[in-house]
Amino acid sequence: MRFYFAPLEGITRYIFRNAYEKNYGGIDKYFAPFISPTHNCFLTPKNIRELCPEHNDKINLIPQILTNNPVAFVGAANELKAMGYDEINLNLGCPSGTVCAKRKGAGLLSEWYELEKLLDGIYEWAGKNNTIISIKTRLGRFEPDEFYDILEIYNKYPISELIIHPRVEKDYYKGEPRLEYFEYAVKNSVNPVVYNGNLFEAEDIKKRNNDTCVMLGRGLLYNPELIEQYNYESDYDFDFKRFWNFHDEIYHDYQEIMGGDKNVLFHMKELWTYWRSLYPDSDRDIKHILKSKNYGEYEAALRNLK
Repeated sequence: MRFYFAPLEGITRYIFRNAYEKNYGGIDKYFAPFISPTHNCFLTPKNIRELCPEHNDKINLIPQILTNNPVAFVGAANELKAMGYDEINLNLGCPSGTVCAKRKGAGLLSEWYELEKLLDGIYEWAGKNNTIISIKTRLGRFEPDEFYDILEIYNKYPISELIIHPRVEKDYYKGEPRLEYFEYAVKNSVNPVVYNGNLFEAEDIKKRNNDTCVMLGRGLLYNPELIEQYNYESDYDFDFKRFWNFHDEIYHDYQEIMGGDKNVLFHMKELWTYWRSLYPDSDRDIKHILKSKNYGEYEAALRNLK
């Protein structure tokens, strides 16, 4: 089975990706958090810094674009092509309210005419520029039955991979994935499909053993050894020494590129909202980490866990 690392905005940045690859690996494709181009600015300096090859030379990185405008997509795609990227992912799955209100991400899934107009422009450009375009999608915006018509639209295009999170936009990340619709896609999509959603335990992945590929996201944040646990046949002991090497690389690299305690700790605390699951009996120490206001307080709280 192949494994993809899902993009998580503000978290899976190049420092995190490189630290994960060095300490754990096992990822066939990393998907970068989306860029949102405009007519006036296709890639920002921040986008370029995150995606530049020298920051991602040891991983297979796929940039992701979030837009409802073919001109903006093509403008950004041309710049990504110049950077050496031959595969780009289109985000049609983001459930954020502010994104969907602009008819982007999953918000475009209820606008079928606009969706086809976008895909027409994208795949016309891709065919002329020897670039493959994958799509990350939800089932629809409001009701899962929208997916039957949406899949008919997708089937008109040479989508390299259709990565399906089987929820609708209004589900956000609540409730169980609607697996019957993914199975419908397996049988009826003319393009390859990839499963994404609620893969938190090794047993969850084993239930997908009929798939050739899955995308993992939050599961790898909660447990960075999830893939190894899936591949391991007997009892498995979590390697906390390796976890702390992973943590320290991210922490120290953030200190080098970000200014001041506040910014670094904001990003580290966001990671600890997931990593706290590794220490289920240490709520008091985790609270000290999350309440820390400077490096000294943060590192003192860490010493109680190490």
